[in-house]
Amino acid sequence: MRLVVDNVNKTFINNNTEHKVLENINLNVGKGEFVSLLGPSGCGKTTLLTIMGGFQKSDKGSVLLDDKKVEKPGVERAFIFQNYALFPWKTIKENVLFPMKQQKVQKEERERRLESLLEMCDLKGKENMYPHQLSGGMKQRVAIIRALACDPQVLLMDEPLGAVDFKMRQNLQEELENIWTKNKITAVMVTHDVDEAVYMSDRVIVMSRNKGQILEDLKIDLQRPRNREISEYEDYKTRLTKILSKCYEE
Repeated sequence: MRLVVDNVNKTFINNNTEHKVLENINLNVGKGEFVSLLGPSGCGKTTLLTIMGGFQKSDKGSVLLDDKKVEKPGVERAFIFQNYALFPWKTIKENVLFPMKQQKVQKEERERRLESLLEMCDLKGKENMYPHQLSGGMKQRVAIIRALACDPQVLLMDEPLGAVDFKMRQNLQEELENIWTKNKITAVMVTHDVDEAVYMSDRVIVMSRNKGQILEDLKIDLQRPRNREISEYEDYKTRLTKILSKCYEE
């Protein structure tokens, strides 16, 4: 397995009151697999993702990447935030080049990767535009290719499409899936959207508000690109919706 979550526990203290967010969470993600963490607000999805990213430490248990313990952020794990997190004073080109310069990638290799990424995301010819000149969809594409610029082993995404409207969200899901299909990078995405989980994922992990307990680990056995109109697609959505409803009854 590429990514292993082994018996992870996390407790937060607020006003001298302990709140256990995650208790004994175990999860495996295979190489090249796209896994979504689905669940209601407060179920620990983002906490688990940030522990995978090395931004937070677990109180107990560990996260392993290729058998090596994750203890801090690293270039082998790229993180995409919901709000794009682009540098507003930098162009598309400068935003994408930035992480490669930080990692001291040689200039020729930087330029080669930049060309390839711009081509892949249909941003060729727009590389000198600034974030304020871009649509929400273009900003998200830039955030994605910036995350891919250092050739990470794992892509971690915290509701990356949560800030756009319904139609744009579907368009971006298709674009993100296309990018992922070309790269086959191991990916873990936090979402609260059932349709998005079914469309994007090889597996969907449904987490409960009860200490993040895993209610379901569902394999989505549908051909890519996904067809939202077929009955099997709707069957997966119905099944996940029923499981999610249990979370709100807790």
